[in-house]
Amino acid sequence: MGPGFGVLGPVTAWDADGNAIALKGPRHRSVLARLIVARGRVVPVARLVDDLWMDPPADAVGAVRTFVAALRRALEPGRPPRTPARLLVTDGPGYALRAATDTVDAWRFERTVADAPTLPPKEAVVRLDEALGRWRGPAYAEFAEQPWARAESRRLAELRQHAVELRAESLLALGQADRAAADLRAHTAEHPWRENAWRLLALALYRTGRQADALDVLRRARVLLAEQLGIDPGPGLRALEADILHQADHLGRADNPVGRVWERVAAAYDRTVAPGARARLESTAGLLRNLALTGGSGLPAAREHRVAAVEAAEELGDAALTARVIGAYDVPAIWTRLDDPEQAAHIVAAAERTLTALPAQGHDADKARLLATIALESRGTRLSRGPRAARRAEEIARRLDDPALLAFALNASFMQCFDRTGLAPRRDAIGAELVALSARHGLSTFEILGHLVRLQARSALGDFTAADHHAAAADALAARHEHPLVGVFTGWYAALRLDVTGQAPVPEVEAAYRDAAALLDGAGMPGLSRGLQPLALLCLRVRHALPLDFDEDTDWGPYAPWAHPLLLLDQGRRTEAADALRATPEPPRDLLQEALWCLTARAAAALGDRRTMARAHAALTPAADELAGAGSGLLTLGPVPAYLHEHAHRITDHEQTADRSAHR
Repeated sequence: MGPGFGVLGPVTAWDADGNAIALKGPRHRSVLARLIVARGRVVPVARLVDDLWMDPPADAVGAVRTFVAALRRALEPGRPPRTPARLLVTDGPGYALRAATDTVDAWRFERTVADAPTLPPKEAVVRLDEALGRWRGPAYAEFAEQPWARAESRRLAELRQHAVELRAESLLALGQADRAAADLRAHTAEHPWRENAWRLLALALYRTGRQADALDVLRRARVLLAEQLGIDPGPGLRALEADILHQADHLGRADNPVGRVWERVAAAYDRTVAPGARARLESTAGLLRNLALTGGSGLPAAREHRVAAVEAAEELGDAALTARVIGAYDVPAIWTRLDDPEQAAHIVAAAERTLTALPAQGHDADKARLLATIALESRGTRLSRGPRAARRAEEIARRLDDPALLAFALNASFMQCFDRTGLAPRRDAIGAELVALSARHGLSTFEILGHLVRLQARSALGDFTAADHHAAAADALAARHEHPLVGVFTGWYAALRLDVTGQAPVPEVEAAYRDAAALLDGAGMPGLSRGLQPLALLCLRVRHALPLDFDEDTDWGPYAPWAHPLLLLDQGRRTEAADALRATPEPPRDLLQEALWCLTARAAAALGDRRTMARAHAALTPAADELAGAGSGLLTLGPVPAYLHEHAHRITDHEQTADRSAHR
């Protein structure tokens, strides 16, 4: 496979392994960009001279030939001397770049956009997401205003905007109007003259039951077009406004039957159940569980109101009621870092108090739910009560033969299955039981959880065929049961999958990780989102031995202690790196502990810190059959054995050096 070329952003090139090719100065990149714009046609040397200089130097033709020769050496380093170039060729009076369509990111983007209208909506969304993710900035960024690049840059920008709208149309076809509306708000703000974008946004809002907001969008579009451009809206916007006002059937109903039923039942409940009735608390607990599953703002709101509901139950002095209110929140959990440790601590303390207050005999199911809650809400911490609580909850659930209770308890066991590295097989077994149990008893949320657990575990073990199956199964169930948060994890898995194949260049993988990070915006999961994108990019660059060129203001979140030694080493600040390494704590016992141990190991090996190397070696040895970090389903540092062998080699080298010194 030959080199690849990127023009959807700064002009760049990469080799078959995805490593950036050094293109020297801006003139070299300008020649390459000019030839890509020509799309395989010959560009005469005289034209290149005119395009490169406003006032060409006397030796301009010779300079162009020098640039071309340097580009050839960079792009075809293995070409024998005095053999004709196969990529950047001489043809008559000039040069041409004979690049395959799939090697230039812009050409691949064009093909995807052209194909999208012919694809099923779900496939179109996936393909367009991937294609839009290749953009790293304006097309031909540093040359976009050059006369020879201006038209092509603007054409690609227009095509990019069209792709965003095609994607929105596909989302609407899939019934995902909320998701389409969220994307289109940003799109219309950035490109306010695109009438089709306003039309799609109004339609998306209408289909989510927000008729007034849809009409407001159309009115804002009319005012903007009139005041800024002096024109009236086109027929598409005018027709949509009329259709919305008349609630035309072909638009999809704004006042949907589900909303009507909800309003009537809620009103009946409010009339019938007394404001102070304890039944309201139990109903509230069930609603909070469902609210949490919606993701977005629903998840933090559910956490906040859950604490208030538990406090209200405790004030009533009824331990059994409090146990039911706490235990009703059996929201499946897949990530091992808490979103709000303070709120979690409140829930754990309340569960502990309630366990003590319950009678010694009876209430076994309530006790199991309280124990499972304690285990779940203490995940990622070193609370010794957590593992014991999970084991006891599982024992009770199995004895009671209660499928829903057992699924909740298995979730707790999964969250407490990180007491050392290398436990992916154990977690895989938990996931398999969750899938089988939940499928038999119609527990869709826990069936999804089981597939995600297995996705993580099979990724850790390098079995991506199985992981692909579980990702697809989780997505299918999520679509059927309206669980949007699942797409965050399967979206990240798609980036990991692109990474581990080794077939995509590093810039493309980085773009995929950035796109995955965008899925976390507004998802309501700070325990997952903070610091995750830079950590994924760090792991990628460490694995490919690339410079760790991160901005100084990068938010590393909770992963800062493990990133800093390597960042300092990359800057040549060895003394500071050694100090940072000595201050690095043991990784928390969670889904990323193997990855964080490997980062520590890499820094220790580079600094010759034998003590830390030995600690890392001991910690990582149980995970010798795993891919570091892949157990998260999000990122990877590659095979753990590579780090173990490196440590063994470094330790042996140090011992031999010490022996030689002792014999002098």
